[in-house]
Amino acid sequence: MGRSLSLYYLYTMEYALITGASKGIGRAIARELASRGYNLLLIARSEDLLQQLAAELTSRGKISVGYLALDLSSPHAPQNVYDWCHAKGYAVSILVNNAGYGLSGPFEKYSLQEHLNMMQLNMSTLVGITRLFLPGLHQRPKAYILNIASSAAYQAVPNLSLYAATKAFVLAFSRGLHQELHKSTVSVTCVSPGATDTDFPNRAQLGEKGMKAAEKVNMTPETVAALAVKGMLAGKTEVITGFINKLGAAMAWLLPKSLVERTAMKIYE
Repeated sequence: MGRSLSLYYLYTMEYALITGASKGIGRAIARELASRGYNLLLIARSEDLLQQLAAELTSRGKISVGYLALDLSSPHAPQNVYDWCHAKGYAVSILVNNAGYGLSGPFEKYSLQEHLNMMQLNMSTLVGITRLFLPGLHQRPKAYILNIASSAAYQAVPNLSLYAATKAFVLAFSRGLHQELHKSTVSVTCVSPGATDTDFPNRAQLGEKGMKAAEKVNMTPETVAALAVKGMLAGKTEVITGFINKLGAAMAWLLPKSLVERTAMKIYE
C-alpha cells in the first residue's frame, strides 16, 4: 500500500495550491508561479474572480488551473479543500497559505464573533490545511510551504492588536515547522510583507493616518510575490520584504517595546 501511494504521487501532475488567490498578494503569487510553469489550484470566496484569473493564466501558457470558491474562514474549510483535491486527484507540491485579513481600531470596536472569524482564517485554517496536506507533501521529491505573515508580526501593534498577534503566531509556527522538517523534502518559508497595495486597508477599516502612512511605503503585490516565491524556492526560513520593513523589524527588536508600541499606536489611532 505504501509503495502504491508513493508511485501514485510520483506520476501524478503536481500543483501549487494558493489560498486567498483572487486578489492582492495571492493573485500576484499565482501569476508569478504561472510564469514559472507551475500548475495551479486557486482557492478564495469569489467564484467570478477565480474564474477570470484561471482563464487569464491558462491563456498565457500550457498550465493546468483548477479553482474552488469557498469561505476559508469556515471551521470546515481545511477539510473541504483537502477533500476537493483528493476527489479531483490533485497532487500538491507547493502550499501557499496566503488567505487572511485584519481588523483595525480598538479591540472593543468589534464583536467576539468578528474577532474569532479573523483568528479562524489567519491561524486555524492555515494550521488545518498545513496538517492535512503535509503527508502528501512528504511524498513529493521536493515540496514547499509558503506562509504569509506580516511586518506586524514583529511587535505588538495597538489598534491592530489581535491581527498582529495572529501574524506573530504564523511567524512562530512557520519557523518552528521549518526546523522540524529541515531533514525532509519539505521546506517551510514565512514571508512578512509590510504595507502593500491591496484591499487590506479597506477590509481592515484602516483610519486616515494609517492609510497615509501605508501610502508612503507601499510595495506592489507583484514585487512582494516575486520576493516571496524566490525566497520559497531558495528554501529560506523567513523573508521580510523591503528595506523599510527589515529596518522596522530590527528596530522592534532593539528599541524599548513600549516606545515601539506607542509609536505604532499613533499611526493606527
